[in-house]
Amino acid sequence: MAHVNSDWSSADYQTHAAFVPALGASILAELTPRPGERILDLGCGDGVLTQQLVDAGATVVGVDASPDMVAAAVARGLDARLKDARALSFDGEFDAVFSNAALHWVPEADQVLRGVWRSLRPGGRFVAEFGGHTNVAAIVVAVHAVCARHGLTFRFPWYYPSAAEYRERLEANGFTVTGVRLFPRPTPLPTGMAGWLRTFRVSGFTDAPPDESERLESEIVELLRPALCDRAGQWTADYVRLQCHAVRPHA
Repeated sequence: MAHVNSDWSSADYQTHAAFVPALGASILAELTPRPGERILDLGCGDGVLTQQLVDAGATVVGVDASPDMVAAAVARGLDARLKDARALSFDGEFDAVFSNAALHWVPEADQVLRGVWRSLRPGGRFVAEFGGHTNVAAIVVAVHAVCARHGLTFRFPWYYPSAAEYRERLEANGFTVTGVRLFPRPTPLPTGMAGWLRTFRVSGFTDAPPDESERLESEIVELLRPALCDRAGQWTADYVRLQCHAVRPHA
């Protein structure tokens, strides 16, 4: 799912960020999808985890804001639709709403949660994982520092709430919260920091001219090298994830 970035390339994502759906296996297991359930995959991407929900016997609708990602999911034979997470139009249709690594791209969290609540049947559950407070903190500091060096502004594109803040938002939007937790997840990057910066279009959130993007990325990489790259050349991102479990209560 993308809010600011809706021009994802599914091919680039598979090359540089295949770890995202792979790491989503843990939150998928916590969803415990059951045969016959109807599930909404919010921010389905190219459908890797959506397919696993289908394989578990559920009827699944995937939604994403990226046309290329939706096309990739449809090519898998999935029911994937182009939709904005802030404007879900479903009404009491799903036993569960599932989301992995998507909601930090949508800062309008209350709009998302109102749509999720409407989409669920009474008793339906919402299970999600996304970036939480202090996620990629070192990377953010490095981007800010490089931008400041060049007189540029970095427009922070992500929503990384604390567990307490997200619990409050869930409860304010009518959910009964059964669990919210924040935890570190150091994440090896298969194509290094440069691949991560390009995949997530970090230079696109600055005032830099497009022809300056490569130079900015190189400076960010070198600033981060002492902290996030080991002696063998393996880069690890300082991920922190938030997991939530909540239920739309019966009336």
